[in-house]
Amino acid sequence: MNDDAVSFEAYVAGRGRAHLRLAYVLCRDADLAQDLVQNALVKVHPRWDRVDNPDAYVRRAIVNDFLSWRRRRAATEVVTDCLPETARSAVGPEDRDAMWRLLAELPRQQRAVLALRYYDELDDEAIARLLGCSTATVRSHASKAIAALRASDAGARFVEGTNR
Repeated sequence: MNDDAVSFEAYVAGRGRAHLRLAYVLCRDADLAQDLVQNALVKVHPRWDRVDNPDAYVRRAIVNDFLSWRRRRAATEVVTDCLPETARSAVGPEDRDAMWRLLAELPRQQRAVLALRYYDELDDEAIARLLGCSTATVRSHASKAIAALRASDAGARFVEGTNR
């Protein structure tokens, strides 16, 4: 059970931005990311006193909502040259833009696996539990996604040494 001292409002204030960043990495749409997080928080609120691990619960709700057919927006996704935050790396903006485009082309399950593995730093078992699949399926999605990224010059620079 959640510690009674940790209120739902305090949780949202403390973890909301992290969940919003995950949702944005998944969908690359600020408005949809906000909707995904809001929907997840609406689901957890009535169960707050019974949820053992709110981060896992909210993360799973975000990913499930993103992957659901009701949220299919692939035909309306627009890739822009603006990133929500400035990354500090030796990679130039043109490479980051290319990487966003490559990630947007990946199937949704593969993109979700990469976001959970490399952004949220979850292991394969945690990702499998979250997505409701086997660890072999997680590794398969990751392998296919990384192979697709390596097929391009920009993607190859980003995925150097990403084998796990």
